[in-house]
Amino acid sequence: MAAATSRKTASRAGAAAARSKTPAKTKAVPPAANKSKGAAAKPAPKAAAKAAAAPKTPPVAARPPKPIEFYFWPTANGWKVSIMLEECGIPYDVRPVNIGRGEQFTADYLKISPNGRIPAIVDPDGPGGKAISVFESGAILQYLGRKTGKFYPADERGRVEADEWLFWQVSGLGPMAGQANHFRQFAPETIPYAIERYTNEVARLYNVMNKRLAGRDYLAGKYSIADMACYGWIISHQQQGQNLAAFVHLKAWFDRVGARPGVQRGLAVGRELRSSAPTDLRSSQDSRRVLMNRRPR
Repeated sequence: MAAATSRKTASRAGAAAARSKTPAKTKAVPPAANKSKGAAAKPAPKAAAKAAAAPKTPPVAARPPKPIEFYFWPTANGWKVSIMLEECGIPYDVRPVNIGRGEQFTADYLKISPNGRIPAIVDPDGPGGKAISVFESGAILQYLGRKTGKFYPADERGRVEADEWLFWQVSGLGPMAGQANHFRQFAPETIPYAIERYTNEVARLYNVMNKRLAGRDYLAGKYSIADMACYGWIISHQQQGQNLAAFVHLKAWFDRVGARPGVQRGLAVGRELRSSAPTDLRSSQDSRRVLMNRRPR
């Protein structure tokens, strides 16, 4: 009997043990285990209240860029940079340099522009956060294009194309148009050979532009620093002895560029300064002597 009882007891105990193991295979995962696999558990009410009451650190405001110092006089070369600054939306302060009074030859200005010409810039936020000065209009346009990533292609082929027409302007169109303007308007005596020489050369250069612009809107693909460099020199086409209507594609480009709001704002820079410049250098011997008879010192 004892053995039988013992077996029954063992049998019942084994059955009970078997029953106790079965639910372990099928029991539901506790809610806490579910939370560990999904969203984080909500903080305790006291912790949440403490976090809400903690003072929040205000975001650090971005430092506004320092304005570029822009040494300027309202001329074709000066307009190149004023147009670029306006097109890019760069903060700047105009520092007038009255070229009729010889202010471009002061010791302080020559430290910025050793050639004694306008324009020039000083960028307080230059490379590495240090100030840098840049003279020569073409170099300024390239610098601002690299600084802002605007109007100066990033790809090498596009950049070469823009550089070609930029250097074409600074080495050809500008100097030749300037000489034509000088001998036609400001020379103290009329020199027919010089007038014919430079007037014809400007016409040739206008024709180069005219051919380039046939079938395209701008000189180097998209609107760029090349167009800004050339535009100011076409403004005085009449003083250079040119009839713009004779260059159909150039005329269309001139109207297209001139309609840009940034160009119009750039041309308006220093408008009040023009009233202090002599309109006729023939009648202003002092200004003519300063501008055109400067000798090395």
